[in-house]
Amino acid sequence: MAQEQPYSVGITVRGYETDVQGHLNQAVYLQYAEHARWSILLEAGIRQADLISKGVGPVALENTLRYRSELRAGDEVSVSCRFLWGERKTFRIEQIFTKPDGTVAAELTGVGGLLDLKERRMVDDPKEYFRALASDARVLGL
Repeated sequence: MAQEQPYSVGITVRGYETDVQGHLNQAVYLQYAEHARWSILLEAGIRQADLISKGVGPVALENTLRYRSELRAGDEVSVSCRFLWGERKTFRIEQIFTKPDGTVAAELTGVGGLLDLKERRMVDDPKEYFRALASDARVLGL
């Protein structure tokens, strides 16, 4: 069976997001990745308010970003997002920044979790929270 394409969101690089060399500033890659993560949650039917009402919030525990090809002001980029669920307190996230011609501009791999906002500890099974809150859990690979 063919694997479905991962969720992705399109973004146009804005001039003020570039550094002195004219490249997309390194910190902005993380903002684009975060935007894609919140976008996939919305696509699945989960809003920030839904998470807060359950007393949890997503946390990034680790991000590794690999730059492959420069992005400049005016460039279009698609930022994908795929959750890889485990059996523990954390999950992995894979994100690829792709130009319209298929060139990979960057790759981000990360580890995330859900923080219990009262106890300030990671919840034991984050995928169950996402599954319970989502109107379409398939978007999240659940």
